[in-house]
Amino acid sequence: MQITRRLEFDAGHRIPHHKSQCRHMHGHRYAIEITLSGAIIEIEGISEQGMVMDFTDVKNIAYTYIAGVWDHAFLVYTGDTQVIEFLKTLPEHKTVALPFIPTAENLAAEAFRILDKAYQDTYGNNLRLEQVRLYETPNNWADAVRNKI
Repeated sequence: MQITRRLEFDAGHRIPHHKSQCRHMHGHRYAIEITLSGAIIEIEGISEQGMVMDFTDVKNIAYTYIAGVWDHAFLVYTGDTQVIEFLKTLPEHKTVALPFIPTAENLAAEAFRILDKAYQDTYGNNLRLEQVRLYETPNNWADAVRNKI
């Protein structure tokens, strides 16, 4: 069985060497979809009976490790030194420095790496992260899929 939970967050970024508009600082209303697989929990009398994982728990983990960290932040490549220096001049600015250019593809892969460690097989139902889909816009997204990133 597979389940998916969607969260949304706002963040800014830029693609420093992009040939078009994305080389400028700008923002997006991102959405992230977390897909987990596992057997339906059959343990009698627990809150998660009949579920793969409680959707609230899926959300809380994704928020703690990704959405809450990246929300209303500027996601900046550590090699983009001009922008990093500029952001340092803004008092209390929420900046997330990343060792890669913050494309949808790289962000999806990073979210997968982080979340793969965060979702635990608590009930012996073979729970595992299968996919992270990161929407940069409603029409553009990247999928980080187990064994394909």
